[in-house]
Amino acid sequence: MATLTGVQILGIGAHAPEDVVRNEDLIEFGYDPDWIVQRTGIRERRRATPDLATSDLAYEAATKCLKASKTDPRDVDLILVATTTPDTIMPSTACHLQRRLGVNAPAMDVQAACAGFVYALVTGMQFVKSGCSRRVLVAGADLMSRIVTAEDKKTYPLFGDGAGAVLLGPGLDHQGMLAYTLGAEGAGVDLLYTPAGGTREPLSVEGILANRHYVQMDGRAVFKWAVRVIVDAIVDVLHHARLAPKDLDLLVLHQANIRIIDAAVEALGIERNKVVVNLDRYGNTSAGSIPLALAEAQQQGRLRRGDRVLLCGFGAGLAWGAAIVQW
Repeated sequence: MATLTGVQILGIGAHAPEDVVRNEDLIEFGYDPDWIVQRTGIRERRRATPDLATSDLAYEAATKCLKASKTDPRDVDLILVATTTPDTIMPSTACHLQRRLGVNAPAMDVQAACAGFVYALVTGMQFVKSGCSRRVLVAGADLMSRIVTAEDKKTYPLFGDGAGAVLLGPGLDHQGMLAYTLGAEGAGVDLLYTPAGGTREPLSVEGILANRHYVQMDGRAVFKWAVRVIVDAIVDVLHHARLAPKDLDLLVLHQANIRIIDAAVEALGIERNKVVVNLDRYGNTSAGSIPLALAEAQQQGRLRRGDRVLLCGFGAGLAWGAAIVQW
């Protein structure tokens, strides 16, 4: 648990593919549209066309972010991309984004799955706080449609594609993270993971035929873990910041499942009008979900300078991160 102030978010941008896949479009795969809504809250999701990669979505989000903050891309001196669906095993997706932006900044990926954006945001703020960087571009982007299969009823209807980005810079003493926490429980790695494609199980014809290059999840176990870790992490950061739930202006949780969000909000006693929800239209976009939601909240006039915003990401690892950001 720590504080990380003197840093501000200068701009936000987000992007999602144009193609919309509704629950009704999944009937041909044997799915019940109403069941998906009842179990997850998801009504539709975006899917990238085959010619698009993760860095393409990140580029669109980053460009909008830089325009919103009136920043020349050449002023960016660090690029961080949170993703679990990289363009390539190497180099990093951040390097692909750097090339598209035409900048000369160092670039690296942060891999913490659905908690990735919070991890990357903390990392970027640390660079600014230390004085090592003055303009840090932090993107969260995933093409989750590429790592799920229609044969898996547990995962296929849940995920979508999307990206968001924020630009960080030095701020006032009261700006930044009033409190943050990061954590992981590696013992739960097999509850949500992709078996094949790494050094433990390289891709093979046999593995691909067995769908081992797609996400596998124990949904019931992940649900119980997520509700517990969200509540515990938020209680911890509120205590560290000496704040109560009523002192928050906005709550942006990772958009995984409406039942997870509802359970956490009820346990914490947070007013519903402070909770941002857009998973009904985007599904679970992993590292892209929090910045996508932040960008929408700002467009709707729900996010203003001076607000106290609570962010919480959670997912494979099992990893999580929570932060109270003074905007």
